[in-house]
Amino acid sequence: KTLNPQWREQFDFHLYEERGGIIDITVWDKDVGKKDDFIGRCQVDLSTLSKEQTHKLEMPLEEGEGYLVLLVTLTASAAVTISDLSINSLEDQKEREEILKRYSPMMMFHNISDVGFLQVKVIRAEALMAADVTGKDLFSKSDPFCVVELNNDRLLTHTVYKNLNPEWNKIFTFNIKDIHSVLEVTVYDEDRDRSADFLGKVAIPLLSV
Repeated sequence: KTLNPQWREQFDFHLYEERGGIIDITVWDKDVGKKDDFIGRCQVDLSTLSKEQTHKLEMPLEEGEGYLVLLVTLTASAAVTISDLSINSLEDQKEREEILKRYSPMMMFHNISDVGFLQVKVIRAEALMAADVTGKDLFSKSDPFCVVELNNDRLLTHTVYKNLNPEWNKIFTFNIKDIHSVLEVTVYDEDRDRSADFLGKVAIPLLSV
């Protein structure tokens, strides 16, 4: 019950292109038992922001009233990576030795927020639901892509078009900050004209790995 909310949440987004990108933010009024009400939206053009600097932005809400206050920082980071399955750094002996040294008992208290790292290989999915239903079930397909999330780190595979048994063959590497975190892997069907359709999800507690 407030018109001046404070969230104080941090989200980490990982860019792999020098041209920057657009962050699209929408604000909703949450209603229990019925459809949420749209309050407004704003966009942040990252290409206009300088790197290695924290920017305080006051963004007016379009199609609504009020504004959002954001702190945005663009910085280089190697904490989260994505690569092809054929390029696996852990198979390199020198790389493995560096990792073992980094997480040796002698380094235990060097950075207590760096618990370890997690490498996830997203190979394929099988027998997915057909989201793009046509007149004949024989030709019904999906355009699946996979979203891998750990806390506020969120990475995506490419889309495999018109396929119910897609192969992505991607490797995702995350830094672990909390051993009690849960890895979430969600498959969506890409739709160019509307929001993506949910195809399925698995949740894996790190303590079970």
